Amino acid sequence: MKILCTSVDSLPVNLPPDEQAFSFFKPAGREGVGNIANKWKRLLKRKGFAPDASTWDFVQFCLAVCAADLACPRATSADGWTRVIELTVGLHEPMRWVGFEEHLAKMLKLLTGDYWTLHFVAGGEAPPAGTVTVVPHDCVCLLSGGLDSLVGGIDLVSQARRPVFVSQLAHDDSRRQVSYAARLGGANAHWQWSHGINFPGAREPSTRARSLAFYAFAVLAASRIAGDRVQVFVPENGFICINPPLVPGRVSSLSTKTTHPQFIAMMQELLDGLGVGVALELPYRFKTKGQMLQECRNQPLLEELASDTTSCGRFRTYNRTHCGRCVPCMIRKGAFYAWGPDRDRTNYVHDFLAEADKSSGPDDAMAAALAVLTVEERGLDRFLGATLGFAATDERSSYRRVLSDGLAEVEAVLRRDGVL
Repeated sequence: MKILCTSVDSLPVNLPPDEQAFSFFKPAGREGVGNIANKWKRLLKRKGFAPDASTWDFVQFCLAVCAADLACPRATSADGWTRVIELTVGLHEPMRWVGFEEHLAKMLKLLTGDYWTLHFVAGGEAPPAGTVTVVPHDCVCLLSGGLDSLVGGIDLVSQARRPVFVSQLAHDDSRRQVSYAARLGGANAHWQWSHGINFPGAREPSTRARSLAFYAFAVLAASRIAGDRVQVFVPENGFICINPPLVPGRVSSLSTKTTHPQFIAMMQELLDGLGVGVALELPYRFKTKGQMLQECRNQPLLEELASDTTSCGRFRTYNRTHCGRCVPCMIRKGAFYAWGPDRDRTNYVHDFLAEADKSSGPDDAMAAALAVLTVEERGLDRFLGATLGFAATDERSSYRRVLSDGLAEVEAVLRRDGVL
């Protein structure tokens, strides 16, 4: 599977029939050529963005990976999942990226489970040249509309930090993102963007690389903040960061690695190597979702907003309602139960995990129950296997503890609902 992402002016006259091409930031006006973030660069210029070439090329690279992820169907691969992707990206300063190809291939393999070959060539768009104005912020915080990002934003503001919130437009959560940012930082403390990837043909639905657009937006936002090393906060609980497979069949990229500490470390290494002054922070990597709720620094505000957040992995399937039985919903229920059984006012399709629902796909409640029973029978370390092989020696016990505590939160609602 071959993908080319570059500027309109750098597209070859004759494209190979086996290569899907994309143009950055404006349509190519050619049949079969896709488009990434149409008119976005023009908008950024009007908004006063003028990032350096390293930051801008990081944005172009991330968007190119997102486009490749969407355009390469897993169903046509040999095993129905693992793809072999050859991605050529036009960059403004491609020579700066020479030598990072192997590192990036490994980083993307961890994220998507695919085999990547990367080529960096001249032809990317130049950075927008807006008239820069000072923004009154001291850090960036990702804001998805989920429970963890809400807690992260509340905690930062409660510590007198001045975050700018960055969101990736999502039809289901856009209203929440705007509302939460306004409550926490004000009307001018939020940037909400979309990768806007369009192309002819079917789209791959697994979107394991979608988070790269989120990180690209955050790094771009950081370019507007004064300082040599701007903090970008990624508020995610440690259990989901590591996302241990509950059953043997959900190993590797079948469980998402969007905020996995190893992936974040590899991305930080890339940013440092490119000279991008950003520090990625995982402040809750040793906390469960329940502990995040219990320790949130503004309990009244959290209690007001928490039940409105989204967590469900099948939110669209159930017409923007939490299913109540997928893994994210179980972790959410376990967190609320640990925080206070009467505080969860979420509308669930299935209020109890014991309710049968064959239409929702895999029976995640049974998988979670089997994980709990496996830990009881064989011990946590046998259950985890090599899951913590990435962790430094001095951090392994902390990661082990958060996985144990996170599984205990899920176990509590499994027992409450009679699954165990």
